[in-house]
Amino acid sequence: MMRRLPSLNGLRAFEATGRHGSFTAAARELNVTQTAVSRLVRLLEDRLGFPLFRRHANALELTAQGQALLSGLTDAFDTIARLTESVTAMRGGPVLTVGVGPTLAVTWLIPRLAHFYRSHPDVEVRMATGGATRPVRDDWTCTIRRDTDALPGYNAECLFPSTVVPVCTPKLASTLRSPDDLRNATLIVVSHMPNEWPHWFAAAGLRSPVHPAGEVSFESNVMAMQAALDGVGVAIAQIPYVSDALAAGRLVAPFPIVAHTVGGWLLEYRAIRKEDPALLAFRGWLHQEADRARQVENMLVKQGSIERREGPSA
Repeated sequence: MMRRLPSLNGLRAFEATGRHGSFTAAARELNVTQTAVSRLVRLLEDRLGFPLFRRHANALELTAQGQALLSGLTDAFDTIARLTESVTAMRGGPVLTVGVGPTLAVTWLIPRLAHFYRSHPDVEVRMATGGATRPVRDDWTCTIRRDTDALPGYNAECLFPSTVVPVCTPKLASTLRSPDDLRNATLIVVSHMPNEWPHWFAAAGLRSPVHPAGEVSFESNVMAMQAALDGVGVAIAQIPYVSDALAAGRLVAPFPIVAHTVGGWLLEYRAIRKEDPALLAFRGWLHQEADRARQVENMLVKQGSIERREGPSA
């Protein structure tokens, strides 16, 4: 069935005029002259067979028909605008959804995505919060998480080992001479990861319980890393969380001891997705970035900035 619609230009002119209450304001929005808007509205009124405005000397007043038409048109144009935006946002290339913990996403993955897009401009990467702390969803293409084994039914590829190191600002580090000085410092703790500090203390040779002068607890690693950057205290961090900040000198490792913990950072995906074009591109790029991350750690070891040590068995 063919729709019998009035002029869309006339409807746009009327809707803008009705919202603003002025031909002049509508003309500015539509980037045409006031005369053009007034003429389009007049032609629309002629087409409909009734007036939409009562024209006064210094004001426009909507008629009852004008009020009814305006409310429906505004909703309709808003719907068209939203639809246009959503279609414009759609990409024709492969789409990849990766589940990843918020801290790794913010501190490591997102800062590197520009490099991925330069090499693979046709692939759209969508991130979902999860991977490290939430169950993997079936609609995700892959996940990056820290664990000892792959999830049931998933292939797992190791990206880099799980290692922790104390970090703080250079100013705070200048007050620390040995690991034992941490007893007089404020330690930053992540509430759901209470064993990270004890693990590092054991690797550093501090066998007895360490009771710091102060302790600040956060619910997430993202908040803990920001607190370290703000000089709140000394945080214990996974190397990927702080590798960029260490390389830039925004954070330092006051005691160059990296403790290996159980497990590692894994890229996981179902076997059925192995040949997915987006995943193939992402996997190759991700392993290259992981290799670079390991090279940075190796460089710091050679420079004496950090030293690897094994923590206690889990």
